[in-house]
Parts: sequence; C-alpha cells; structure tokens
Amino acid sequence: MGGVLAIGFLLCNLLLLFDTSFSHPLCIDSRAPSTLSSPLKFCSYNETACCNSTEDLQIQKQFQTMNISNSGCASLLKSVLCARCDPFSGELFTVDSVPRPVPLLCNSTVSANSSQSIQEVNDFCSNIWDTCQNVSILNSPFAPSLQGQAGVPVKSNVSELTKLWQSKADFCNAFGGASSDGSVCFGGEPVTLNDSGTPIPPHGLCLEKIGNGSYLNMVAHPDGSNRAFFSSQQGKIWLATIPEEGSGAAMELDESSPFVDLTDEVHFDTAFGMMGMAFHPNFAQNGRFFASFNCDKVKWPGCTGRCSCNSDVNCDPSKIGSDNGAQPCQYQTVIAEYSANGTASQPSLATSAKPSEVRRIFTMGLPFTAHHGGQILFGPEDGYLYHMMGDGGGTGDPYNFSQNKKSLLGKIMRLDVDNVLSEAEIDKLVLWGNYSIPKDNPFSEDPELRPEIWALGLRNPWRCSFDSARPSYFICADVGQDLHEEVDVITKGGNYGWSFYEGPYVFTPPKSLGGNTSRKPTDPIFPIMGYNHSEVNKKEGSASITGGYIYRSETDPCMFGRYLYGDLYAGAIWAGSEDPENSGNFSSSKIPFSCGRDSPIACSSVPDSSLPALGYIFSFGEDNRKDIFILASSGVYRVVRPSRCNYTCSKENVTAVATPGPNGSPSSHATWLSSNPSKNVVLLFSSLVLLLLSFV
Repeated sequence: MGGVLAIGFLLCNLLLLFDTSFSHPLCIDSRAPSTLSSPLKFCSYNETACCNSTEDLQIQKQFQTMNISNSGCASLLKSVLCARCDPFSGELFTVDSVPRPVPLLCNSTVSANSSQSIQEVNDFCSNIWDTCQNVSILNSPFAPSLQGQAGVPVKSNVSELTKLWQSKADFCNAFGGASSDGSVCFGGEPVTLNDSGTPIPPHGLCLEKIGNGSYLNMVAHPDGSNRAFFSSQQGKIWLATIPEEGSGAAMELDESSPFVDLTDEVHFDTAFGMMGMAFHPNFAQNGRFFASFNCDKVKWPGCTGRCSCNSDVNCDPSKIGSDNGAQPCQYQTVIAEYSANGTASQPSLATSAKPSEVRRIFTMGLPFTAHHGGQILFGPEDGYLYHMMGDGGGTGDPYNFSQNKKSLLGKIMRLDVDNVLSEAEIDKLVLWGNYSIPKDNPFSEDPELRPEIWALGLRNPWRCSFDSARPSYFICADVGQDLHEEVDVITKGGNYGWSFYEGPYVFTPPKSLGGNTSRKPTDPIFPIMGYNHSEVNKKEGSASITGGYIYRSETDPCMFGRYLYGDLYAGAIWAGSEDPENSGNFSSSKIPFSCGRDSPIACSSVPDSSLPALGYIFSFGEDNRKDIFILASSGVYRVVRPSRCNYTCSKENVTAVATPGPNGSPSSHATWLSSNPSKNVVLLFSSLVLLLLSFV
C-alpha cells in the first residue's frame, strides 16, 4: 500500500515540474505586429510584421555591410536578420528575459507537444554552422558576449565562426534552443503555429448565486486568501469572504459595515460614480489602495482638475455648451490613494480603512457626461497602474479626442504611483496629478504622444483584465456606438481605430469633427472578437459590451483558456477561443448558461425561460482561486462545475477540484513551487526516496 501511495505522490510531483507558458504574436518593443499594406521588399513578410518599410531597408543595409561571399551562408544570414520582422520576434529575441542579438535558433526537432508548425522541424542552428563556419562575415551578430554567451556581442575583427567559437556544440549551446508548448524557435522561415482545428464550445456555463448585492467592481485580496473586495457605484467598498464552491454557503459580506465609505466625495448618477478600485500589489504590507471615481466641482471643493477640453487639443469649453444640464468639465474623473494602515496590527488583517485621501493621483475635467471608463488595475508584471479612459462622450467623438496624441481621452494610461513628486515637478512636467511616468511608455519612441499614454483609439473601454497565465495578454472590451461591440488585445502604443473605425467597420461621423488631428489612424489594430448590435437585444435596439477574463480555474475544465464576456443589457454571455492556440486568432460564440439547482441563493428566472434573470451584467470578477464571478444587478454569481447544471464536460471527472491552502488560497503551494523551481527538484528527489523506502 505504501508503494502505491508513493507512486501517486511521485506522479503528482512530476506534474509540478512542468511550467505552463505560452507564445503569441508580439514584437521586440512589446508592440503588436502591424498589418502590411504591401509586402516588405527585402524581408519575406507580406501580411503582418514587426517591421515597416524603413526598418526593412535598415536590415538590408546591415546585411550588405556583412559582405558575405558564400551565397548559401548569405541566404541563411538574411533570414536571421529578417527575423526581427517576425510577428513572434518579441519571444524569439528574448530568452529568460535576456535580450539577444539573434533569434533563438531551432537546434533540434520540435517536441511532440509544441504549438509550432512542422515546418520548423530542422536543426537550423547546425545548418548555419555547417554552411557558414569558414565564411567571412563582417560585423557578425554571432560574436560572443563578454560572458561567452549570446548576449550583446563584443566588437571584434574576427569574422569566421570557427575563430569565434570552439565547436558547433558551443555555438548552438549559445544561440540554439528547441520549440516547446511554451516557446518558439526560428527555423529560417516566418514562425507559424499548428492549426489544432476549430475548438468545440462547451455545452454550457453553470452558475451559482452567492450574493444579493449589486456591485460594479471585484478585486481579489492581495494576500492570496479567499477574501475579495467589492465596490458599489455609489462609493462604498466592502471586504467579503468567498465560500468554497459547492459548500452551499453564501458570500459573507456585511452591507452595514463597509471597508471604506467614500460617498461624500463620489458623484453618483446613471453614468457617474466609483468606477474602479485597485489594491497595491504589496497591500498586505503597505496598506495602499486606490479608488477611481467621478466628482462634481459644483458640490465638492476637492474637484479641481484641469479641463480635458483645452487649447492643447484645439478645444474651447465655452463653445461646447451644456450636456444634460451640466457645463463642460463640471464633472471630473479622479484617482485617489487611501490607506488601511493604523486600522489593524498589520494591513492584511485590516477590515476597515480611513476615508481621507493620502494622495491625489489624477484629476481631469470631462467635456461631456458619458464615456469616461474609469477602471484601474495594476500590471501583474510591471507593477504600474493602468487607467482606462473613454473618449469623453458626444456622438462620434466630436472633437476626435481618441486619435489626438495630446489628449488623454479615449486612451489607456500607464502610471507609476510608487514615486511621490513635488508640486514644482508636477508643474514642470505638466502632469494631471501626483504620479511619475514609466520610462518605457510609448512616448519614448513617439514624442508626439502624451507620456501617460499606453494605447489610444478607444471609445469607452469597459472592463479590462490581464490573463493570469499569460500577463502579456491584456484584454479590453470597448463599447461601440451604433453597430459593433469589440474585444481587443492591448499592446504598447497600439491604436484601436476609433473614431475612424467602429470595430472592423469604417465609421462615418454625423458631422464634421473639431480638434486638430486626423481621424484616420496609422496601423490600426482590429478587434480579436465582438458582435454586432443586431445580434442582441433586438427589442431594445441597444448593446453595451462588458469585458471579462480568460478562464483559468480548474472548477470548469471545459471552460479553461476561454475568454468570457457579456453584454450589459442583453443578458448574454460569450466564450472566445484562440485557434491555433497562442496564435492571436480568436473566434467566439454565445454560450448557454443556467443556475445550479443547489445554488446557495435561489436564482430567479426570466419569464417564459429557464435562463437565470441576471438583469444588467455590470462586470466580471476573478478571485485568488481564479474562479470567475458575474456582477449583475440581481446579485453575484460564480461559475461552478458543469455537472451541477447537468452540463456534460468529459474533463470534469479527471480534473482535481481546487482546495484552499493554509491561508485560504488554493494556489499558495503551486505559487511556491513555480517561483522556486529548485524546490521542485528537491521535492522530486524526496518522492523518489519515499518510493524506494516504501518497498523496503
């Protein structure tokens, strides 16, 4: 019996050794590949690429300076240089976070579980060595670094590979690598991925209702526990305890005892209120958290931001007129910092916070009374605060704010809130509050951009999320005007087309636009998925997308890896899939949903239907278990095991249901192991010892 247990333990630990990661199109500078209007003249890329014609010419000139006499070697080196244009160059030229002068060269057959196409099944690294080893290559990119690896090459007059490297093995150890399910390598041709076939949509989405309250935001507690924060549009934040899935318990949240009450500062109306909240990644230690809300300068003296309609963007507030009875920039958008310090022995134990501001991060007046987004969230890898801002309202973005690089309307901003600036520094930099600018924001490459801007060309981004398994997948839903609702993958400096495009369609404004910039974007990025208004809610004739998350929980294994999103009015939910996996090519379809009969709180039904009456779908949430929640006007719902709604999922029986660790987090052990790979080896060794002892 002991031997059986040991074998089981060993097999489980073997599984922990495999780290799941993914590839997707991304350029070296973290931008999305551009769609080419015509093929590049030198490099063999003709649809999408990470180079434009100018960069293509620069590569050609670099190639010419190498003065390679052997035609076979010249052809190989040309492909290596042109790999900078590959849509996967961001990964090809970066291995273990270290930039490389050449792409990772395929040096073995592609593994059976690789997502990369069969075309790269060749030992390209050996091919380069065999062909070029005795060929003179001036300014060779294969010169070794000071560390003898494939880093930044040392300047050298030596030009043959055999004089730079002792052997083929040393050369390919430095520059070669194999493709796997988590990476790609370069085999001399543009990288392509396997087509795994059209994904089969799940049979349905099973929900349980665990709360009756109506909330706009949900954020998992940064301490990794089974707690989460919920906030209302009116301006209150609560701390709740999330029960185990299937336990029959409802969410523990005391409406009469909020974590913090900011209703005195928040202006609440149909389109206004507290739109976002974010807790610092180190909240458990520093107690810092942030609220994004709207204020009315007529009613609150703290509402003192500059007007976004100003001379910098060729906009005169006096000529706009009133909107729904409000003067231009009467209503403003605010990000303020608060603290839970001093309310408990340590911030992670705090059940309340002080409502007084610690620091005003951002304040900006709004030209109209709609389209002001407001979500905030911290990047999981860079620790910066992302702020989603709509175009400010008005039909068709009448002042073309979204395309104006000097306006922050219709943008996603990326701010550093860990550095406090003086008033003199804020005035000198002409900032909108007390924050600093990350040095690698897109303005470093495009000086016309305001330094806060990360992406532009959005109408009203409503709910964005980072994929917990692939943080470079930053996905936002953007609310459309009259025709189309869209989902976008947000990349550095990306332009998402509004108001020249509404989704994939050219948009015709009802009248000529003001402002001082062209409507037509350069290299627009089109949606990965979405839907037309005609597809939903035909009775009301309205639609408004609500973005969600890529599902990463083990609770519903048939939903794993799919992006869930909904519509505010239609009561509809979609699941989006990527095909081939990690290719950036998505498709989506509506998915049936129902409420489990054993739901902790009984679900009401739509009249003459078995569908749960969700009401308005305001938002989605994700807890520390990676379970997904729907925040609706009728309550809080959680995605649960398909079998609880009699949906068939062949994977459910063979997938372990998540269980919480000692701190209430199911992922605490997995996180410890994935962040400490050496401990995985120790654990494996311990398992082997246990296995041997069990047979003694």
